[in-house]
Amino acid sequence: MSAHPTAIAISCTLKPSPSESSSDLLASQILAALSELGVDGQLIRAVDYTLSPGVEADMGGDDEWPELRRKVLDADILVFVTPTWMGQHSSVAQRVLERLDAELSETDDEGRPILFDKVAIAGIVGNEDGAHHIAAILFQGLNDVGYTIAAQGSVYWNGEAMHGVDYKDLSETPEEVASAMATAARNAAHLASVLKAHRFPAE
Repeated sequence: MSAHPTAIAISCTLKPSPSESSSDLLASQILAALSELGVDGQLIRAVDYTLSPGVEADMGGDDEWPELRRKVLDADILVFVTPTWMGQHSSVAQRVLERLDAELSETDDEGRPILFDKVAIAGIVGNEDGAHHIAAILFQGLNDVGYTIAAQGSVYWNGEAMHGVDYKDLSETPEEVASAMATAARNAAHLASVLKAHRFPAE
């Protein structure tokens, strides 16, 4: 078992690679903050995968969720980042949440939900309101399937409403966002380390 936790960041941008993405930028910055704490991670852009609709671990056919699912299960920390559209999380984020729903019926050798002992961070970007609402939805959904949320485990940026400036357009990271990022990373890394050493009990 690795001494340090590992992380995977799933960016739920609507833009396929190689388009620039504010969600990707925020996700990569959170991974960088985790890296400073000894946490190795990788960034995945969910829209680059064929994720079939459904709530099974493998929907068959050309479904690529099983490949992404393996990466999720191997990581101790999930960084879940979504843009804001019409005050809501993206349709890609909803698809990923629905696919994670399959883990409700998956258990380990001790009969515990398979995502116990894993930690989640939520990231939200957008030039409209909705960040707290979206964080609440992500936290509830991720906690429901087994993730633990660290204290102050969300990072968000809201640009001025009805303007066209995106997070990726900023010349530097706002101090408040950088501070929130450092706190979320520090608390998530600490909690993931604790859960690696002291797992949640079985029934």
